[in-house]
Amino acid sequence: MKFLILSCNTGGGHNTAALAIKQAAEKMGHEAIFTDFLTLAGKKTSDIISSLYVNTAKYLPLVFGAVYTVGKGVSYFPWKSPVYFYNKRFAKVLLEYIRGNNFDAIITTHLFAAETLTYLRRKNVRLPLTIAVSTDYTCIPFWNEVECDIYISPHEALSDEYVRRRLPREKIYPYGIPVDERFTEERSQREAKTSLGFDPNRPLYLIMSGSMGFGRVPLFTKLLCRYTENSQVAVICGNNKKLKDKLEKVFEGSKDVKIVGFTKNVPEYMAACDVIYTKPGGLTSTEALVSGTPIIHTAPIPGCESKNYRFFGKRGLSFHAKNMVTQILCGKTLVENQEKRRKMTERQYENSKPNSARDIVKLAEKIVVIKERTGSLETIAEAK
Repeated sequence: MKFLILSCNTGGGHNTAALAIKQAAEKMGHEAIFTDFLTLAGKKTSDIISSLYVNTAKYLPLVFGAVYTVGKGVSYFPWKSPVYFYNKRFAKVLLEYIRGNNFDAIITTHLFAAETLTYLRRKNVRLPLTIAVSTDYTCIPFWNEVECDIYISPHEALSDEYVRRRLPREKIYPYGIPVDERFTEERSQREAKTSLGFDPNRPLYLIMSGSMGFGRVPLFTKLLCRYTENSQVAVICGNNKKLKDKLEKVFEGSKDVKIVGFTKNVPEYMAACDVIYTKPGGLTSTEALVSGTPIIHTAPIPGCESKNYRFFGKRGLSFHAKNMVTQILCGKTLVENQEKRRKMTERQYENSKPNSARDIVKLAEKIVVIKERTGSLETIAEAK
């Protein structure tokens, strides 16, 4: 099969999920083309939209949260949203790209591409199988106006929420959020610590601030060093070079704090650490969940991340507190109290879906076969 996998550079999570699907498809013998949906209209367009989104979330989180709340309210209206009408402008270029290739399925991990596909469908354009993949533990605003063949939700407990938002239950598949298969590999924590240059006999605390480097990371790291004894700290700054430079200056000469920029070794760091402090982004939270890494959720970007930590907290998959010191002490408790740590990792195991990417590809295979046999996607429910 030939897959088109669409994402958008508004934060790293969407791309990470898309690349995990591409990885699974190629490993299963298929061809998979991954692209930032917005670059089809030009790299400048992609850069402008992505920068606006990221900078609003990073520097104006309250504004970002207010827009999210307004969007949630607007999405209940029976007519199409401004988001839909904005994304229809990309319909022509996307259609030309689709027609220039012979795709069997289109998978999108971002709302924007799903909106454009919806516009094409409403214009009676014949499309291959379309699959929309959610990357947060909630039905985000405007997801309800998307018209795709399949919707991948993160967890079966969210199905009723999706149905309340007017998505057809028979098209909802709770397969989870796709992550790189390396997060599912069993690793010795001791060996992982050693390979990354840490002392295997001392606790390791991992701080992740997301791909954009969100949060008051320097202060949090200082407090973590103050309130924990005999500990080691790794801070992954993502693409935020300014944050990395600041942290390196603050902790210059420290043997117990390691500052890391963008890295492809996140699975190794999660395997090595005793607890992770991370904002509740859908992808990082899922990576930790699949890895069986005890999680402390730090301050969320208002909106879907608030939904994420509530979903995790309600099921004992993570701890969350409003202030930094309490967050730090919760993590310290997980390191020192093996029973609490065991209970959290057990619940993580019960709720994780490590094979999400492969399951999505297998589903696409099955549905395409049904389509070829019947000439229609109307019998799509047979795939369940």
